[in-house]
Amino acid sequence: MHEGFDDLLAANQRYANSAPRNFDGYAHAGVAVVTCMDSRLQPLEMIGLFLGEAKILRTPGGHVTADALAGCVLAVNLLQVDRVLIIAHTRCAMATAAEDEIRRQVGVAAGADASAYTFDADPNQLERLRADVAAVASHALIGGRAKVGGFLYDVDTGLLQQIC
Repeated sequence: MHEGFDDLLAANQRYANSAPRNFDGYAHAGVAVVTCMDSRLQPLEMIGLFLGEAKILRTPGGHVTADALAGCVLAVNLLQVDRVLIIAHTRCAMATAAEDEIRRQVGVAAGADASAYTFDADPNQLERLRADVAAVASHALIGGRAKVGGFLYDVDTGLLQQIC
């Protein structure tokens, strides 16, 4: 085993003593959220939901990647989801530069070639949000089964604004 995780395993032991149990795995509020992996975002809390009420899919930039789309398809068809929120946020690193620049930055930081990786960086954040919403809403396995909306979360105010 790797060292360096003892603090997290100890915290898990404390959590396990009172962790919620006996959930059925459905999204009881009928909600799925696709949002960024940014640690400033608390997806359930930002929309007033609790454990067991929503499916949360996190990607760099909150973009609808192939995996996120697969999660949306599963959520809508098997897990009682009838609303999908795609949430971008202000001051997102994936909206600060184009893909090639993010690859360059990662390569410099890693000291290795990152040219083979796709990070889905897009400086036109709102256009990308609209495209992601359109892609999910028109998907053959989602369209007509769930409402899909695009939102922008302001990390400084905590407010969510519907964009599309």
